[in-house]
Amino acid sequence: MSEGGQGQAIPQANRKKVAVIVTEYRFNSHADVILGRLLGDFDYEPVLDVASIYTDQVPDNDMSRDMAARRGVPIYPTIAEAVKAPHLDAPIDGVIIIGEHGNYPVNEKGQKMYPRCRLLRETLAALDEAGLRVPIFSDKHLSYDLDEAEWMYTQLKRRNIPFMGGSSIPHTPSVPAYDPALLATAREWLVVSYSTSVEAYGYHGLEVLQSIAECRRGGETGVRTVWAVEGEEVWKAMDRGEWPEDLMLQALGGYPDLRPGHPRELQPSGTVLFAVEYEDGTRGYVIQFPNLVDQWGYAFRSDDGVTVALCDSEKKRPFGHFERLTRMIEAFVTSGRPPFPMERILMSTGLTGYGMKSLYLNKPVDAPLLRFAYSRNGGG
Repeated sequence: MSEGGQGQAIPQANRKKVAVIVTEYRFNSHADVILGRLLGDFDYEPVLDVASIYTDQVPDNDMSRDMAARRGVPIYPTIAEAVKAPHLDAPIDGVIIIGEHGNYPVNEKGQKMYPRCRLLRETLAALDEAGLRVPIFSDKHLSYDLDEAEWMYTQLKRRNIPFMGGSSIPHTPSVPAYDPALLATAREWLVVSYSTSVEAYGYHGLEVLQSIAECRRGGETGVRTVWAVEGEEVWKAMDRGEWPEDLMLQALGGYPDLRPGHPRELQPSGTVLFAVEYEDGTRGYVIQFPNLVDQWGYAFRSDDGVTVALCDSEKKRPFGHFERLTRMIEAFVTSGRPPFPMERILMSTGLTGYGMKSLYLNKPVDAPLLRFAYSRNGGG
């Protein structure tokens, strides 16, 4: 499941330069653990140079001003100026957008309305004006709004801009390791997720789901419907045989030191289930517990039986999985080749959006945006 890139020494004169656009930069934010590494924090040795920074918000515990001053990196008041980086002798080579964390409203579906579409729109406008087509990384899903997500995808495709996005979790090592060829005949997948932040952490689980589902023979065929329930309705659906209890129990069996007992008794409330029906009849599930586990894991059923693995993410600072992601971002900007198709991010964005809609409406929903096919090998 995991992908990665390795850092290597690059002569200073040949290092590529990036503009970094963030919602906020404070301790343990995504800007801290990604941009912080690119600025040399965490004892990290970057192969890219941060040329400029834009911060959408500056909280009381902001780190951007101090870090930028110490590293000699200008912070510009607009995205356009950060992208154009007028202090440089040559144009930037890439843009990194980290639209996670910050004080933004939450809509009626429980989705935080991060301005990722606005950040990308202003970035594209600046690139267009400068006549540039450079790689863009955008953290996590495209947007909480599916119309915005479709627009973002379409605009990137029209410009033929190399794009990488998504979560750090699909790139973590699988423990135990297994032969990825087993995924070719998989027909049912269940991912265990956690946290009471349904959308924010559910996205990680849904992208893990998509990152393994897309590996089935023939590639991704598209999604027909998405369904989500919470609380006691999760367990009632289990009793009706509407999702695979055995896969959940086998996935949980991969967690060391898990409290004994059935999760129905251990987590009677707060549990959320996302269920995905693919166009080819295969099915995927993400079950999210408030506090039963503290890592992502999964089980899938294939012709060779059931395979179980944990996503080996680091639970505390320095969050080593973000070092792996940062190396991947650097390799992507340096090469211009995304490590996986951008369609995965449109797909996982849609799974999250339709899942939150289903939870809000309390019924399954059709997924017209996700009725497309793609190949896992389409990302370079």
